[in-house]
Amino acid sequence: MSKLVGYAEAIGHHGELLQGLFEDTGVHFRRALVSLPCRHLKTRASFRAQVGQPVTVSQPHCQKALRAAQMTLGAFGPEGMGGILSVDSNVPIGRGMGSSTADVLASILAVMDCLRIETSAEQVMRIAVGAETACDSTLFRQQAVLFAHREGLVMEAFRKPLPAFDIISVDTMPEATVNTLEFEPARYDAAEVEAFRPLRSLLRTAVNEADPHLLGKVATASAHLNERFLPKPRLDEIEAIGARFGAVGIQVAHSGTVVGLLFDKHDADAPRNIEQAAAMLKRSALEPTIFHS
Repeated sequence: MSKLVGYAEAIGHHGELLQGLFEDTGVHFRRALVSLPCRHLKTRASFRAQVGQPVTVSQPHCQKALRAAQMTLGAFGPEGMGGILSVDSNVPIGRGMGSSTADVLASILAVMDCLRIETSAEQVMRIAVGAETACDSTLFRQQAVLFAHREGLVMEAFRKPLPAFDIISVDTMPEATVNTLEFEPARYDAAEVEAFRPLRSLLRTAVNEADPHLLGKVATASAHLNERFLPKPRLDEIEAIGARFGAVGIQVAHSGTVVGLLFDKHDADAPRNIEQAAAMLKRSALEPTIFHS
């Protein structure tokens, strides 16, 4: 039994708090990440079922979302069902903020809503990876996870969600975009791989103890490790401005263009510090955008 129309939404993110190569089961290493969710960035999708028709998408550029809908119907739908997928999003494209994953997840969930079915997060993520090669961890809102984004696997689930941050976002390359499918994955050397071991441990402690300051240190270290692969113009300058006004750290889109200054949501001084930091960024000919968690 299905409804005529299904609806769903999925959020974007502001890059990653940590991304690298991590040991799994003591033998294998997997590429994995922790996305920084941004609830203000959303994709909304609807799917209208049409028996005997192909699956189409109203927005021709949303081909990954179309594949996701087709794959979901192939896995769960009755034979011969097609329909019209519609996608509406405010997630910036080509910035490393999860626009593709938001489109894909919203489309999968809209088809499932239409079919009146539920499945595991793991199954949803497997479809998402199949539709777009790699995906982010934004489906997991209730607890933080270290997510193998090219395999759709949770490497480690933590006891709590991420601490709450307010973010000053700076697009360091507004005239450029990054195509994640064309972006070559980082080739970490032995020293970098070793550096991810203590960062994973610090991440675990920061999440489980709800410590935004410690998590800010993890994010800062990961941002600097990524500079060898996709450097961000004026990163040091942005970081210095954040440090002057109480930011707990800096984070980046590891395969995108944005940089974020992280502020502890529960710090009483954060609103004033954010205002002053944003003003200084503007005086430095940068264009800050503030995201409140």
